[in-house]
This record gives sequence, C-alpha cells and structure tokens, in this order.
Amino acid sequence: MDLPGVPSVLLDALRDAACSCGQVRLALVGGVVRDLMLHRRHGRPWNGVPDLDWVVEGDVEQLAAVLLERCGPRRVRSVQPHAAFGTVALHLDEVPLDLAMARQELYPEPGWNPLVQPGSLETDLLRRDFTINAMALDLTSGELLDPHGGLADLASNRLEFLHPNSVSDDPTRVIRAARYGARLGMDLSPEARQQVARTLDAWPWTWHGGDAPETAPPALASRLRMEVDRLLEHEPWPEALNLLADWRAMALLDPGLQEDPERTRRLHWGQRMGLPLLPVWLAGASDPAAVARRLQIAGQQQQWLNQLLPLQAWLSEEGPSCDASPAEWTMALEQRGWSPQTVALMVSLRPLCWKQLLRWWGRWRLIQSPETARQLIADGWPSGPALGEELRRRRCARLDQCR
Repeated sequence: MDLPGVPSVLLDALRDAACSCGQVRLALVGGVVRDLMLHRRHGRPWNGVPDLDWVVEGDVEQLAAVLLERCGPRRVRSVQPHAAFGTVALHLDEVPLDLAMARQELYPEPGWNPLVQPGSLETDLLRRDFTINAMALDLTSGELLDPHGGLADLASNRLEFLHPNSVSDDPTRVIRAARYGARLGMDLSPEARQQVARTLDAWPWTWHGGDAPETAPPALASRLRMEVDRLLEHEPWPEALNLLADWRAMALLDPGLQEDPERTRRLHWGQRMGLPLLPVWLAGASDPAAVARRLQIAGQQQQWLNQLLPLQAWLSEEGPSCDASPAEWTMALEQRGWSPQTVALMVSLRPLCWKQLLRWWGRWRLIQSPETARQLIADGWPSGPALGEELRRRRCARLDQCR
C-alpha cells in the first residue's frame, strides 16, 4: 500500500503490530480511499491526508497496546480509547489515526439511531452511506475491496446509496449526498433519486408544520442540523443547495425552503455581513422560528429568528418611512430592542427599506454622542433624566449629519 504523504514506516508499523497480535484484518476505509482512487485513476488533485480511519477485525485496544509497546511513546502519542464505541484515537509519527472495531448496524425504526454490534469488514462497509465511500484497502495484502461497485460509480460521477432503505434509515444521507456532490462534481443516480423521492413522500416533516410531530425520531433533528452546518461551513454551498433543490429535498428541513428563489442572493448577503449561514438560510422558511426550534439550532440564533417575523410586521405597519432621518430610524429600532443580527437577517430578505436597515446595522448604531455623560457633568450638567435626554439629542444631531 502506498499513500502519498504517509511515511512507509508508519504503514509498516501498523502492519507488524496487527500481525503480531493476531488481528484478522486491518483495512483503511473512508474518504481517504475514495480520494486516493480519484487521484490515481482519474487524475484528481491529492489534497493530503488529515487523518486515517482504520477498521479492525479483532481487539482494537489490544492493537493499540501492541503498537505502543513496539514503537514506544515517542512515536505513539495521545492514545485515547473509547471502549463504549470500540474505538481508539492516537497519533503515530504525528499522523492522527482512528482505529475502529468492525461493526454492523441495525436501524430499529426509520430515522432512529442504529443499534451497533461487532461485525466483519464486509458488514462495516455495508453500513456506510454511498458506494464510493464503501471501499477499503487491506493493509496486509494491499488489495482494494470494492464490494458495491464504488469504482464504477466514481468513474461515472454517480452517487449511489448502498441499499434500498439507506435514506429511510437515515435521511441525513441526502444532505451528505449534496455535500459530496458539490465537492466532487457528482449527482445522484436515477435509482438514488427515486429512493429520495419515496422517503420524502413518507417522511412526517414533509407535511407537518410547527414543532416536530410525535413520530419524528428524537435524534434526527440534531443530525440534520449538524449535516447542514457541515454543508454550509465546509462545502461549496451554492452548488450543494442547488442539488438539494433539484432533488426536491428541502422538505427534510421545511417545505417552505423548497420554493425560495432568493436563497443564493440572501446567503451571499449574510456571508458579507458575517452572519452564520444556517439562520440566514432558514430565514426563507414560512415560519423561521418554528424550523429553528425543530432543528434545535443554537439558542442565540433561535432568538434572532424569533424576532424576524415580528420585525417584518413592525416595518410594514409601524416602522419609519424610507425617507425618515438616520436619527428617526436609529431611535425607532433601538426603542423596540431589535438585535443587530435580526436586523441583518432582515436586510438579507431585502424589504422595502432595506438600505436604511443596512445603514443602521453597519454605521448608525455605532454612532454615539460626541460628548460622554462624564464630560457633560464636568461642564455643569446635573445627573438625571435631563442629562440622558441631552446625550440623546446630541447623538441624534450627529446621526443626522450622516444624510
């Protein structure tokens, strides 16, 4: 086995440790195998190896102990066993390694967390999401194991689920498909699209609004949110979201997001203003606050979205006119207590007076009275309500110079 950027002595040490403790098999798995095949066979750039994931048929902790004994603490560092999960994380020659017991999974109900038990390398590959991620390199023989046709799907730029219940077992695989599709320039196969459509037709969140229905699995919300966060933070998100829209898959989060022609423009605005992209995307839902609760997003971001519809109603019914002065806009917004982030979210929605909101967010709210309370008191102003009113008057005068 040859891995660009990985010293051969590291692989030799792993191989020797596995043989000496009687391990049946030790195989490299995951995205590194996929990316290596893309590099070797299709000329894709090799971006290096952030870490190496290994599946072990046998005792994971024993393998780590033998590795430490043979290589010593200078080469083997940061050993972290997790007996409950059958994994050991460590660094060998400064390269992060994750050793995991070969396992198999059973989903008791669609969308629920799986039940995990020991298995073989073959069953471990079967529990993965796509054929392109279900390949392994056997460390001892150097053989590529490709039981599900991942190489052929890589050559065809095709994302194929491993079995007919892949999406119903775990709907977050649709979000993952968009991530890989955008990153690797791939698309779902016709059969995979049909599987997505079947799952969406049956999934409760397709037709229930508000809070998640009683039938929704308790852990699904957080898994969906984490996958979407990864998509928005680490992938080319315009392409990924376009794939989700093309697959009619936005309903996994909220049906209102499916018909959202301003999505890309709004997200670019949010990005320019330094907002987290998840609440910016959810701002296009029919009820952003309800979707935020359902996905269990960060509490502060929920607060921004809770204020969004009330701010929208206030702007249309009571807010200042578009030709009102900077001071009028500033006083009106601040008296109502709208958070800067909520106002920034509203800017991304482009209401009638969005330019005034943007100016308040970017400049007006930062302008203060040219004199502080201490300076006015030193000039003879008594403390009390009149002092506060004078500070506001001077601030407003300074604001109106911004016209």
